[in-house]
Amino acid sequence: MSQYEHMFISSMGLFLHRFLWNYLCLLLLWLPIPLGSNRPWAWLIFELSAFSIMLGCVVLKRHNQWLGLARYKISIVVWLAFLLICLLQIVPLPASLIELISPNRLADHLTSPMPWYYLSTDLGQSQISLIKSLGYFCLFLSCLMLIDDEKHLRRLLLVLVFSGLIQAIYGVLEMLSGNGFSLVFDLPISESATGSFVYKNHFANFLMLCLSAGVGLMVTDIEINKSQTSQDWRIKLINTLLTSKTLIRICLAIMVIALVMSRSRMGNIAFFSAMIGVSVFVFLQDIKKSKGLGILLVSMIIIDLFIVSKWFGLEKVQQRLAETSFSKETRDEVVFDSLPIVQNYPTIGSGGGSFYSIFPGYKDSIINSFYDHAHNDYLEIVIEYGILGFAFLGMLVLISFIKAMTALKKNASPLSKGTAFACLMAYLGMLIHMSVDFPLQAPANAVYFVIFIALPLISNNIRLTEVAVGK
Repeated sequence: MSQYEHMFISSMGLFLHRFLWNYLCLLLLWLPIPLGSNRPWAWLIFELSAFSIMLGCVVLKRHNQWLGLARYKISIVVWLAFLLICLLQIVPLPASLIELISPNRLADHLTSPMPWYYLSTDLGQSQISLIKSLGYFCLFLSCLMLIDDEKHLRRLLLVLVFSGLIQAIYGVLEMLSGNGFSLVFDLPISESATGSFVYKNHFANFLMLCLSAGVGLMVTDIEINKSQTSQDWRIKLINTLLTSKTLIRICLAIMVIALVMSRSRMGNIAFFSAMIGVSVFVFLQDIKKSKGLGILLVSMIIIDLFIVSKWFGLEKVQQRLAETSFSKETRDEVVFDSLPIVQNYPTIGSGGGSFYSIFPGYKDSIINSFYDHAHNDYLEIVIEYGILGFAFLGMLVLISFIKAMTALKKNASPLSKGTAFACLMAYLGMLIHMSVDFPLQAPANAVYFVIFIALPLISNNIRLTEVAVGK
């Protein structure tokens, strides 16, 4: 191969990488806009985009052994195990195997005996869920292949913050405008901010994830100042809050305003609990070196929660919390009535996306409303994918959680620590919110959470690569 041919191939590789990276960023900015991509046509755009980016990454990395993914084999294997469960739910299986895996599912077919049966109780919805899951998996792999240095890692966090800022500004202006209908799809506007989402809790959860990325960037800048020669941590902190990082700080304030205006009880609790919880953990790791983080945390609570939020509806969130009556709520009855579904389909579930069709046969007469989701993502995952599916998804988060914890404890780079902080916030906030709602059912939120699952793996790989080349 001549020198010119080598240069041409190299330049084409750089062009393809840049194109795929920009495509990924645009996709992340687009996903929340069409109602959180929670419509068939919107998630079709996501799926086609995710598959296209993945195909481009395969072409880009075709000369690398295992596409450069060998370091991530444990997480990839766990992903594939979950996808295998999704596939088993929609392929016809012999009666003997159905009886072994899900005896109650075989009993459902006794009225119409056939030689082959499906594990899913709602074949169409399970097929849709499988394609969505494949889209999430392809986007996960694409991030692992495209983000290969700290520059791209930081830019990804900035994209998440910018996306949250767009939603926050739109949500706040929509509420302050006084219009009765939204600019997006002309939907009626309630007393709570929803951005371009339909459900305020999905909006609040999305902001929580974007806020996690922003706080992670602020922590990164504190870590960078910590490594500078000046010994006065007060000067370093002031530089972080008042110089070039002011823009990020303003973005966080606007997003917190929008979060409070959503009047989502658990959305607000999840964000502030996650931020305080992770900050306290980091602070206790090394009190002397975490003064800047402590002051950053206090400043966010004072400025955002007790001052800014006072004019944008915090008192109404507090009122909603005080007035919550479990006698008026039926979500707990939904949970109790759903437990028999788990007992009937414990191993591999009733099929992805099948909750809305199977639950009416189990709900008690006291529940008059129609529930298409369980308002508890843990329960809904177990119902639809069984204990095995839940275990595999839990393992994915656990692997990334361990990587993030390791980055905080080790002498990692400032960006690695900031990224780890952001991921731990996202995990804790999501785990809290999932206990009373269904944030993962919005594709935009699910994609962003998948990004946070990928980030600690990427950050660790960048650190190992830099150590290997002696940087």
